Amino acid sequence: MGKVYGYIRVSSTDQHEDRQLIAMAEHGIPANSIYVDKQSGKDFKRPEYRTLIKKLRPGDQLCITSIDRLGRNYEEIQEQWRILTREKKVDILVFDMPLLDTRRDKDLVGTLIADIVLQVLSFVAQKERENIRQRQAEGIAAAKLKGKRFGREPRPLPDNFQNIYEYWKEGKLTTSEAARKCGMARSTYRYRAKNFSSDTLPQP
Repeated sequence: MGKVYGYIRVSSTDQHEDRQLIAMAEHGIPANSIYVDKQSGKDFKRPEYRTLIKKLRPGDQLCITSIDRLGRNYEEIQEQWRILTREKKVDILVFDMPLLDTRRDKDLVGTLIADIVLQVLSFVAQKERENIRQRQAEGIAAAKLKGKRFGREPRPLPDNFQNIYEYWKEGKLTTSEAARKCGMARSTYRYRAKNFSSDTLPQP
């Protein structure tokens, strides 16, 4: 009988893998057989995943909590499943979908059922990520319409900015001179000048 491994991915270092670790422990997978990546799923250059792939041998078993741990979209999930089951010849167990357990029903019908379920789930996983991104984009757009700012707050303008700005608009100062007098880089001065209005300055 081959070895049993677990793979965990969280989408960024800000997220925690606790839920997935608990699921692995409940299935009896030892901690030293669990590989964890705390990176985005934008590609498969994830160090722990790559290490695990090299370690897998025919007859081993790979456990994941959900199918989207294998990829960011339909094509990638399908490709990784093919590599694991056909090239590496390992079994896969997906905790939240018992039908995706290649240890069982290895006959033609069982394989067909697993392939159909895989295609449906990987498609659903991709659509859900697309929906999440769309909702995030819509939320950001709505917030911007309401005047909400994103990112770091810009540094306060220097006290002499309005005078320098007026001289610059009149052509009495070059951009380099205006930027230097304001203690800014040329690109920063151009950006702040473009968005400048007297309303942004504190009133006397």
